[in-house]
Amino acid sequence: MRGRSSERQASGPSGGDPPRQRIDLWLWHARLVKTRPLAAELAVSGHVRINGSRVRAAGKFLRPGDVLTVALERDTRVLRVAALGVRRGPFVEARQLYDDLAGEPPMAD
Repeated sequence: MRGRSSERQASGPSGGDPPRQRIDLWLWHARLVKTRPLAAELAVSGHVRINGSRVRAAGKFLRPGDVLTVALERDTRVLRVAALGVRRGPFVEARQLYDDLAGEPPMAD
């Protein structure tokens, strides 16, 4: 078993590179999907874009400031990455990882 720490995954390969994180891990930390395998499946399904470019691999990296378009089952989310996740925490913690650019969804009557 490899002993990778979350800190190493959330940073660039060398000390001078900007921090980055795999898209599947970030989607899971941000609580957009329930499990990490579902996050990987969503990433390779073609329903996720980073800065307008379709994601084709779960290992694609994103950085703070990137804009994600995620087509979920019932809606489409447009999010700006505010931070990289270190763990899958509660909703309040996960919500700090992104800014919702589409605003709040309309409430059902």
